[in-house]
Parts: sequence; C-alpha cells; structure tokens
Amino acid sequence: MSNLIPFVDYLVLGDHPHLVANECTACGARFFDRRNACAGCSGTEFHKVDVATEGEITSFTVVTFAAPGVPVPFVSAIVDCAGTSVRSNIIHVEPTPDDVSLGMKVALATYSLGLDENGVEAIGFGFQPA
Repeated sequence: MSNLIPFVDYLVLGDHPHLVANECTACGARFFDRRNACAGCSGTEFHKVDVATEGEITSFTVVTFAAPGVPVPFVSAIVDCAGTSVRSNIIHVEPTPDDVSLGMKVALATYSLGLDENGVEAIGFGFQPA
C-alpha cells in the first residue's frame, strides 16, 4: 500500500476528503494560501474552516492550449462552494461547452497524480458533475 499525500496543503484526505480555507476572523473572507493580512479588510487573524464539498460552476473555460506535457483540452472553472470560491478543473466530463454549463452542480473528487520512486502517491482534487 502506498503512502498518500495531498498535492496542496489545503486538501484533507481520508474517509471524507475536503478543502480547508483560512478565514479572516474580522470579515469572514476566505483564502487557501497563507496570508499575513486579509485582502478584504487588512485583518491579521485567521482560523481554519472546512469548505463545502458540493457547489456550482460560476465561471469556466475550455483550455485548448497549455504548457508542453499538459494534456488538452480540459475545463478550468470557478466553483462556488456555499460562498467560498474555489478555482479547480472540472473532471470526469467531456471538455466541451455542451457538457459543462454555468450553474452546473458539482462535487469534490480526488484522483491520483502518480507515484514517486518511493511509492508515495500524490493526490489532487477537482470537481465532477454531482
């Protein structure tokens, strides 16, 4: 059995994978990266909050050109997860405007990004149709 590690530090693996955001205690703005100060109100105190695992697509594009080695096409989107905006790829769907739409209901999904020579498996996340 391989060791699993999340590809990003805000992805929590386990029986119920989910994302965790840093929430400003002053205004409630949420960020996935580390912050010294809130971009919304300049507050400097944050606490961790779980992000909803279901949401809906508020914006998307079908990417047809990418860096060498990156398979295209794929769908890049912004998903509203109960008020938290998450930038992610939409997976397990044909990457066409006929198969993805604004307001589409999606759910968090994890997938393997591969194993290294020590048997450590990196796990990424995306959203799939709900």
